[in-house]
Formats: sequence, C-alpha cells, structure tokens
Amino acid sequence: MKHILHLISSIQGKESYSIKLGKTIVKKIQDKYPNSTVEELNLVDIEIPHLHPEVLRTFFIPEDQLTDKDKESIRFSDLFVKQLLAADIIVMGAPLYNFTIHSSLKAWIDHITRAGITFGYGENGPIGLVTGKKVYVAMSSGGIYSEGPGKANDFVVPYLKAFLGFLGMTDLTAFRAEGLKVPGVKETAFEKAIESIRID
Repeated sequence: MKHILHLISSIQGKESYSIKLGKTIVKKIQDKYPNSTVEELNLVDIEIPHLHPEVLRTFFIPEDQLTDKDKESIRFSDLFVKQLLAADIIVMGAPLYNFTIHSSLKAWIDHITRAGITFGYGENGPIGLVTGKKVYVAMSSGGIYSEGPGKANDFVVPYLKAFLGFLGMTDLTAFRAEGLKVPGVKETAFEKAIESIRID
C-alpha cells in the first residue's frame, strides 16, 4: 500500500491532457499497489501566494521562536512540506506553458524548498533530504519537445529532474502527451502517452 500525492498544475480543467494523464498514472499505481491512498492537490485552485520577503524571513526562524503571525505566513509551506514528506509516490501534472512549468507549480516548489527540512548542506555541498520517493511527471505539450528542434526549449522535465533531484528525489520518470497540436501526430498523441505508462 502506498500514499500517492497527485499534483495538478493545469489551467485547462476537464479538458486538460496532463490531468487525464496524471489520473491514469495514479490508477495504474493503484492497480499495482491495491488499497493505496491518494491525496489530490490542485495547485491552480489554491492560488498559492508567491514567495515574498516576510515568508522567506520566516523560513529561517527556529520553530520555537515563531509568532502566530509567522506561523500564518508559512502556513502553505508547512502544509505542502507535510504532504510531500508523507507521500511515497508523487504524480506531478506538468503541462508545458511557454516552454516551462505553470507558475502554480513553481510556487509550490518555492514553498517546499526549506533549508534544514527538505535540503541541507554538507562538507561537499548541498544534500537532498527528501529521499526514498518515486516521482512520475505527467507532461503535456502542443508541440514535440522530447526530440528534434523543440528539445532545446523543454524547460519542464529537465528542470523538474534537476531541482527535485537537488531535494533528494532522484527517482523520476516522465510520461509525455506531446504533439497534441501537431497535424498527423495529434490524432494518436494521447493514446501513445497512455500506452507508454509503466509503473516501476
């Protein structure tokens, strides 16, 4: 039995391919691990505040010195970190917008990046503290970015792999529904994405 955290960052609602792909990944995980629990978090609906000086300052205050105001300012961060650490598997919906991730997913990343909690520093540099987790990325894009000329403009999967790896989540697999707007490709693009799903 696993605890799955499904993150949604699409602004397309029910029409979203990344949401459909993510839900299919979740279903296949549940098929492999019966009785697994799922916590779905729609980052767009929450309207996560971007980091500002007050929140950043509070990140570095010892817990026993936090005021009620401080605790309120990092309420989102504490919640997201708690959810992340409780998960065994993270399914991350990540549609490509203007070559990169949606700002809601970036805001979530900013809020879970906590020195001493999700990463630290050792003699040889940074140390990721969020270990032992499997990450599946459900990426969707109108064009093709896994290969060809578009590959240089993919700042979704390479970014997520690099940064989540920095936090200790090095076991990442991406499934792509791509070419969804490309004639001759779009007709079967989503079906190919579904067929590509393999759960470790």
